[in-house]
Amino acid sequence: MSTLSFKEQILQGIPDVLPAKKKFDPSLNHAPQRKDVLTPEEKKLAVRNALRYFHPQHHAELAPEFYEELKQYGRIYMYRFRPDYEMYARPVQEYPCQSLHAAAIMLMIQNNLDPAVAQHPHELITYGGNGAVFQNWAQYLLTMKYLATMTNEQTLHMYSGHPMGLFPSSPEAPRVVVTNGMMIPNYSKQDDWEKYNALGVTQYGQMTAGSYMYIGPQGIVHGTTITVLNAGRKISKAGEGLAGKVFVTSGLGGMSGAQPKAGTISGCITVIAEVNSKATNKRHSQGWVDEVRTI
Repeated sequence: MSTLSFKEQILQGIPDVLPAKKKFDPSLNHAPQRKDVLTPEEKKLAVRNALRYFHPQHHAELAPEFYEELKQYGRIYMYRFRPDYEMYARPVQEYPCQSLHAAAIMLMIQNNLDPAVAQHPHELITYGGNGAVFQNWAQYLLTMKYLATMTNEQTLHMYSGHPMGLFPSSPEAPRVVVTNGMMIPNYSKQDDWEKYNALGVTQYGQMTAGSYMYIGPQGIVHGTTITVLNAGRKISKAGEGLAGKVFVTSGLGGMSGAQPKAGTISGCITVIAEVNSKATNKRHSQGWVDEVRTI
């Protein structure tokens, strides 16, 4: 564990001394193993791309480690560099900053990666299976340091999780400009995307993961509730409500956490099938699922 305070760790960015390797935490929901779509030469390129964030003195130790991650998981997440501090959105005053707007963005990033919110927090994926905040933990550390040190006369440019740097701007300009998933149409099939993501040159940010604005399944509770209510109206015999009616559905992960909420708000009985016990337990602990049975 680091002896530095939370603010000191943010300002440190990527540490000069390599932190110890992190143990794999089986209690969390982890991303599945990705497709093996890279040639041997492309795998070398993926490792070289990952090493660009680190001083050459560390390359000999990190290169084989990153290569093993790529082989085992299909991506280089740099688990070693996952911060020691708890990941959650703190009050904005607790972040080191020269710009309050930048501090608010740090808060949003940490909310997206909070284990109580994110689908695969250690793989930096918020929702949707691929909706990434960053491609790896080095990008997270660098971005948080940039945000902590930038002023209201600078703009941070983000390219698929990669911080391009701070550029002179003005107080009226955006503090951060974000792009994700920049693909050429002729090379944008699923395997193309898998390849470039594995190489470390693009990521899919969904709508609100890579732009740091995820607000959880409540973002679609409204629409899901209306859908359930309208379904109830279609089966209503004499205008009665949904009390005693059964809503059968599946999936509790990510955005689908809206389904038990919508059922509760609509007043019906909701029965949900879920293959992932971790997603089930999370919704249960949040109070939206009354009972969990493993079949």
